[in-house]
Amino acid sequence: MLLVVGSIIFLAVVGTAVWLLARQLGLAAAPAREPATRRPAPPATAPEAPAVTAPAAVSAPESPPETAAVAALDSATIFGKLHQLALGTSAVGDPWAEDHEEIIVATARVLETAATEDRYAPRRPSLLPQLMRAVNDEEVSRRELVTIISRDPSLVGNLLRMANSPFYRISQQPIESIDRAVVILGNEGIRSLIAAALAQPIFQIRGAGFPRFPEVSWDHTFRTASATVTHTAIVEKSDPFAAQLLGLVAGMAAIVVFRVTIDQYEVRRKLRPHAGVLAQLLDTQSIAVAKRIAALWGLSERIQAALDDQTLQDAAQMQTALGRSLAFGRLTSALAVLHLHHALDDLTAQISLPIAGMPANELARLWSRLGTGPDAAPPKRPAAPADARASASRSK
Repeated sequence: MLLVVGSIIFLAVVGTAVWLLARQLGLAAAPAREPATRRPAPPATAPEAPAVTAPAAVSAPESPPETAAVAALDSATIFGKLHQLALGTSAVGDPWAEDHEEIIVATARVLETAATEDRYAPRRPSLLPQLMRAVNDEEVSRRELVTIISRDPSLVGNLLRMANSPFYRISQQPIESIDRAVVILGNEGIRSLIAAALAQPIFQIRGAGFPRFPEVSWDHTFRTASATVTHTAIVEKSDPFAAQLLGLVAGMAAIVVFRVTIDQYEVRRKLRPHAGVLAQLLDTQSIAVAKRIAALWGLSERIQAALDDQTLQDAAQMQTALGRSLAFGRLTSALAVLHLHHALDDLTAQISLPIAGMPANELARLWSRLGTGPDAAPPKRPAAPADARASASRSK
């Protein structure tokens, strides 16, 4: 009996030992498996994934970024850029010392009489009255017109040089005589050439620290006259030759303002000419000086009234056909000059063009002509966004 009881106790002890051993072995095995079950999941994006999923690389806007960002420029910005091109970047936004106010006051005082002084004012070309009558008289023959022009050798030289420039030249064969120029260009073309050739010598001045001013001023004036004539003929149905003279007189006034201002600096050598002062005087004094030149030349009251219109901010308020044409011409030619000198891209320039009643095809043709220079081919005209074009139209 005792043997049986002992056997049972022995088996119980052995079973308990086996159970404890098995439990210990199980607890020891669990930690070995635990890291496998708690290991962080691999990242959803492998290291090379960003090159595939980067939104900047795959999600581009439907419209090109440069098109979406373009906006029409207002007239103040356009003329500010023109000043920067002609006078330097300090022409806009760069303040000047109080001493320069003396220059502004002195220049304005001299300009009240400068239009009648030989030192500054461009004298009326002696042939101008005859030429004005001749080009406006349908009874005057081509030979009579050629005879009048030939009386002034310098006028002949300027006219032929301009007739062969990229702006006017219409064939590969050069124009070598006034007679041929009249035949090829017709009355309208010869009007423009005569007026421009009469005016150009006035722009042959020294830049006095602003070497680009004469060139940029002439470019703007020449193209202003052409654009003013085009608008007058197509939209206003007014006198093209009066429009030509109007554009040229406005440009001549800027030269007078520039020369008087530089002279005032030269008598006050402690001050260095400031582009911002020049820009302000050009903006505030040029129209008044243009009126004095027009009076000196005996030009019509219509031209005086058109110049008065330029003091208004909005072209829609202008009372005269010539005034509206001049405003259109000055702004359009400013954009053309900026584009020609690579100071403005083509799309921005074109959506900033004033419409002013011009048919789209005529405006495109004018832009192509105005953008042509000695070193530039006529610019291509990409289609502007419809909404930008409509916005530009409404703002003018």
